[in-house]
Amino acid sequence: MRYFADYHTHTDFSGDSQAPMELMVKRGVELGLSELVFTDHVDYDYADPVFEKIDFQDYINSFKYCKEKYRKDIKLLMGVEIGYQAHVESRIEDLLTKVDFDFVIYSTHMADKLDFYTGAFFNGKERELAYNRYFENVLQSIRAPANFNVYGHLDFIVRYGHYDSKSLSYLEHAAIIDKILRDIIYGGCGIEINTSGYRYGLGQMHPQEDIIRRYYKMGGEIITVGSDAHHPQELCSDFNAAYTLLREIGYKYINAYEERKARFIKIP
Repeated sequence: MRYFADYHTHTDFSGDSQAPMELMVKRGVELGLSELVFTDHVDYDYADPVFEKIDFQDYINSFKYCKEKYRKDIKLLMGVEIGYQAHVESRIEDLLTKVDFDFVIYSTHMADKLDFYTGAFFNGKERELAYNRYFENVLQSIRAPANFNVYGHLDFIVRYGHYDSKSLSYLEHAAIIDKILRDIIYGGCGIEINTSGYRYGLGQMHPQEDIIRRYYKMGGEIITVGSDAHHPQELCSDFNAAYTLLREIGYKYINAYEERKARFIKIP
């Protein structure tokens, strides 16, 4: 199957990737992609400070070099994945004012100033309480008001925590998830299908199928597909499953972006 684009990728400008930007581009060309979007991490006041130390001048220079070198082979777009926390909102807004991104993902990588990866956020919390508190933080980021295009890996909280089951029931959290989806839709934003859940052995995309179906039923139209690749070989991983699910639900289009403006592309 031919894929259109990968809208969530990381290079060695992200603290958790060692993939040079040009290698990611070459892999995108090998896959026959029409577009490739870089969404390297910016997480201000994160537990690991390496995630907020992007040299944006170097980032922009590398992007421009690759964009020009491969302009006949693939369309490259410069995005960013921002880890939202309310107390750094002014820094986020300053960044989005100074850098002309084509595409912005908001994600929640920490909640209540506590990290998921280290487990600090989960200490002393039963699973459902932890998940609900995560969603409360997500809702806060959308009501900021939001300055993003799509929300990233909406239920990826299931990846972390030391609970017996790495699962999340939409029905148990339906009230707050519906509020999140409603605010995303009313704000003119969208969600992504992030296929990385399969790579992490979770047996699902982010968000899970129930949430994607609910988003569609509520009138959500804007949706991108991203692998969350941190290595070239991860580009477009499990996109067949994403495209198939979207068609089954009733979607005919996915979205692409340029200069923060969405356009609709027929699902390949």
